[in-house]
Amino acid sequence: MSAFASSISSILNHIIASLPLFKPELALMVAFVCSIVCSLFVDKIWKHSSFAVTIVGLLFSLYFLFGQLHFGMVQSGFFDMIKIDKLSILSRGIISLSTLLIVIFIQQRFTEQKRPIADLYAVLITATLGLYLLTLSSNWLLLFIAIETVSISSYVMVGYFSKTKFEAEAAMKYVLFGSVCAAVMLYGLSLIYGFTGNLNFDSAQHIQGLIEAPKIMTSIAFLFLLTGIGFKLSFAPFHVWSPDVYQGAPTPITAYLSTVPKIGALVLLSRLLASWTASPFYYSEFLTTVIIIIAIATMLIGNLAALKQGDVKRMMAYSSIGHTGILLMVSLVYTPEDHNVMLFYLAIYALMNIAVFLFIDQLEQSLGTTNITSYKGLGKRYPIIFVSFSILLISLIGLPPTAGFIGKLLVFSKVFEQYQTAQEVSLLLLLIVGALTSVISLFFYFKIPLQAFLRETPTHITLSKFNGLLLFIAVGLSISVILLGLYPSLLLNLLK
Repeated sequence: MSAFASSISSILNHIIASLPLFKPELALMVAFVCSIVCSLFVDKIWKHSSFAVTIVGLLFSLYFLFGQLHFGMVQSGFFDMIKIDKLSILSRGIISLSTLLIVIFIQQRFTEQKRPIADLYAVLITATLGLYLLTLSSNWLLLFIAIETVSISSYVMVGYFSKTKFEAEAAMKYVLFGSVCAAVMLYGLSLIYGFTGNLNFDSAQHIQGLIEAPKIMTSIAFLFLLTGIGFKLSFAPFHVWSPDVYQGAPTPITAYLSTVPKIGALVLLSRLLASWTASPFYYSEFLTTVIIIIAIATMLIGNLAALKQGDVKRMMAYSSIGHTGILLMVSLVYTPEDHNVMLFYLAIYALMNIAVFLFIDQLEQSLGTTNITSYKGLGKRYPIIFVSFSILLISLIGLPPTAGFIGKLLVFSKVFEQYQTAQEVSLLLLLIVGALTSVISLFFYFKIPLQAFLRETPTHITLSKFNGLLLFIAVGLSISVILLGLYPSLLLNLLK
């Protein structure tokens, strides 16, 4: 009995000692509880209380993240279930800043909605907490809980404001597809745990168990595992939910889904590949080959399908799928010692995507449609909006002098360096497809400035429903895209 009491005491002491490492997450948990309390009671007195609590919670989380930058070395806690390093700190910072923009987007966009949006803030905080856990955990059980936390929160956000049959159908497809992917992933995790007897994917015991396990069964387990990660990243063939969900969900939610969850999922995939490919055994080559094939297929499917789209949100859905292929290229070149390229591209990708959806939303509110042909002739009447919009599209293509060009240049350069070292033909093919699909993307992105500046509108249209704050943020982000394209060291130095 005394031995049991001593064991419990030791466990509790370790948990208490680990709590300082968990301050950013604890700030989100407190914000979650306060947000619910405000939605139940305080919002009746001051309707913006839940919004204010959410903003304050995210800011406190950022403050604690800034404090973790001074650790100087990798810190682990909760029995090595979480590991705090520079990558986890900076990636959580990008997630927090992106979520702050989304929270402001939601608050400004849904102020006139009859349905209360306070509950949506609590769900958003929950999703952010799940993404935090994705970036700092190396324990499979905690990672699965994190993925499901993000997934369930996303299901709620997509269906929260559904009014039409199409919107409800999009939410239902998302839930069903996500549930199947989660079940397949969990089965893959059970196989891996059965082979290794260990839940920490970067431990020596885990790697040794994978080496000794049957190759065929372990390969199947890996593919099952990629199902869950592929759902969050929406890479081929797990991308089929994206177009309908992106088109059917409210634009602020679409902006969130296309950006923020991908940051957490990519960090997870990068850590997984770095751990499992560090040892020169069969699975390192197998995993690298599988990721290269998926990246090539994802870039081709996303960009070629985007060419045929007439709805701007659906086009951006396929564009996001195409960009996932670039993100997979980033995961291949990531090393624990060099995370700058990955973080730079993630930050720029989040900035560009959110800004584009800000413009899409404002035009949708005024025009009542997201059809690209509805932009005919509007560029001459609203030059600031459409010039800024065009700058962001140029950056998404990867043309100079934008930050998108610098991001793709850094990624392609890293892949080329890896090709020169390994002399793998598949890496060269990946580079060629990446460059080719960037050229293809020019044809569908330029549909928007083509309609806005080179087509005449058949009737006189006056856009009057613009939100000044959201437009100011969108234009500011488009200016920062140019600024970071000319002076990328401003961001790269912060990420070192």
